[in-house]
Amino acid sequence: MSRPIGFRDLLLLAVVVWGIPPWASAQEVRRLAPGVLKVIPSEPKDEESFQGPLPLNNITRQVWDPPFEPKTYTLADMASQVVLRRDIWNLEFAFKPLRLVQVDIPQLSGKMQQKLIWYMVYRVKNNGRHLRHVPKKDDFGHTTYDMVPTDEVLNYTAVRTAAIRFFPHFVFRSLDLNKEYLDRVIPVAIPVIQEREMRGAKLYNTVEITKVEIPVSTATNDQSVWGVVTWEDIDPQTKFFGIFVQGLTNAYRLGANSQGKIVHLQKTLQLNFWRPGDTFNLRESEIRYGIPAYTDPTDSARTLAFYNLSVRVDHLWVYR
Repeated sequence: MSRPIGFRDLLLLAVVVWGIPPWASAQEVRRLAPGVLKVIPSEPKDEESFQGPLPLNNITRQVWDPPFEPKTYTLADMASQVVLRRDIWNLEFAFKPLRLVQVDIPQLSGKMQQKLIWYMVYRVKNNGRHLRHVPKKDDFGHTTYDMVPTDEVLNYTAVRTAAIRFFPHFVFRSLDLNKEYLDRVIPVAIPVIQEREMRGAKLYNTVEITKVEIPVSTATNDQSVWGVVTWEDIDPQTKFFGIFVQGLTNAYRLGANSQGKIVHLQKTLQLNFWRPGDTFNLRESEIRYGIPAYTDPTDSARTLAFYNLSVRVDHLWVYR
């Protein structure tokens, strides 16, 4: 439904163009009731710090048979079994319940169109203690590696206190309809969401938050950063869905696609949701975090298949 642009719409557009008002410029976190914020542990693992052993194909193609040296001394042989090591950092992710809001969005025709926007207010926190691989010698003189939190590694003050930036990538996936939606920055929706969720305080959209450094938080100094992610044009028939969040860690894997080519798989947080409501009257109160529990084994198995799971979990870490 379209209608002419009114004074309130022009005022809202002015806020978007010239910035939020002074009283909304700071991230003043409102106090939340217990249980409102769902906190997801980062769950770092030692095996994420290395890849291999694997061959470096560009080097192993070089064939050379030295006449006076062992073949194991050649670069091609040494490159046939290489372990690639890296340090791992993680951010803690927390979020408020997924909610809906009606927003008037300007169209190319010069009119406004009211749309239903799905959004999630979230918090990212740098707890420090990121994993660094430290070499050491065993009893036989061989070099091994331990994954040690940076707080316990000497001479790594810069790493221990360094700020991290969050480069988010959010995907809303309708599991039962097999549809995916990338998040969209909707400037006119941000002031409405800020007023509702933060009493006007600043929430960063998915572009703005990339410019903000997230220092290490301590027990007495919380340096968390708050943002909001928005989607539009979600199919109202969606019943089972997941939200996939990338950018919370630099952990990754190398895998192979259906054509056998090497692909980069990034560690991703999968948040599971479902809603029992109808198609024509969407209500945010009907959105449930987690996976529904059915007493009938057939219904339970069919539902878990949507999430590609064998047991019910609210969230999990995947590679995609």
